[in-house]
Amino acid sequence: MPVLPVPMIISLVLLGLVLHRFLTGKTHVTLLALIAVCALQSAIIALVQYYGISSLRIVQGLVASIIPAIAWLAFRQASAGHLRNQKPYVHLMIGPALAVACLIINPNWLDVVIPSLFAGYGFAILIILRQGEDSLPHSRLENGYLIVLVWRILALALIGSAATDIFIALRLASGHSDMLLWLPSLLSSITLLVLGALGLSHAIESQNDPRSERSPDTDQDKDRDTAIIEKLETYIAMHKPYLDPDLSLSRLARKLLIPEKQLSSAINKYKGENVSRYINAHRVQHACAMMQDGTSVTEAMFASGFNTKSNFNREFLRVVGANPRLWLKSRGQMQD
Repeated sequence: MPVLPVPMIISLVLLGLVLHRFLTGKTHVTLLALIAVCALQSAIIALVQYYGISSLRIVQGLVASIIPAIAWLAFRQASAGHLRNQKPYVHLMIGPALAVACLIINPNWLDVVIPSLFAGYGFAILIILRQGEDSLPHSRLENGYLIVLVWRILALALIGSAATDIFIALRLASGHSDMLLWLPSLLSSITLLVLGALGLSHAIESQNDPRSERSPDTDQDKDRDTAIIEKLETYIAMHKPYLDPDLSLSRLARKLLIPEKQLSSAINKYKGENVSRYINAHRVQHACAMMQDGTSVTEAMFASGFNTKSNFNREFLRVVGANPRLWLKSRGQMQD
């Protein structure tokens, strides 16, 4: 009975994921393109490794050369909310142009060029993510930590893929080809897990606004930051924006008419925490007030801007020092 090889199965699953996310209309085209290209690459691996269509090896190299650029553009869409000033066509052309040059001059150079592309873009993503949750101002503040984690996993996957390609090249150079059948399947499986997590993380779902732009880096002075914090606290007291579960740094900055970087920097300096933790602290305080008035834990959680119980419990523990039920019990209140 014929059995599909693992890379082909993965390709079909990835295509199904692309179709599902496309029909929901939430996932940005760059992420859809990334998953689709990885699906194509998995199919090509299957055709080359398991069906003996060696003529596709050239196509395999060309497709591989474009994957890190698409991953980068998907990340920049998440971190900046747009691709202006990113010159997407330049990124999309660099890899294939270098790959074609290698095929013409010396195909063996592909073993250096493609891993370099994967590692370069992977490290570039990690460098930007050093800002933590504030590096993704267009993502929901509630799940900022998870989104940063997922993008870091993607960056490490790119770097890991580069390291693996170098390892395979070294094995081939030493005359060992025993792993060439199962290793691509393993890598495709890892890619599926990473992209699946990324596709479900809401990293770039409907959080962009074409009007928002990253403000240029400027010197921060004490008077301006003080004014920003005063304006922020007044706005929060009057409008309670933290009750919006879809609140993002970008959206909050627009409400205050303050550039994102200035707002983030002021909160970091004066509150000693990032924007996500600052907003979640207000949500926890709001939930505490509701629970003290007799509202159930679950109702207070959703009414305070949280979407998931796990995130609510984690932030509650961070702010209050105990989980919600223990906190209620310590006050002589216990609810279901």
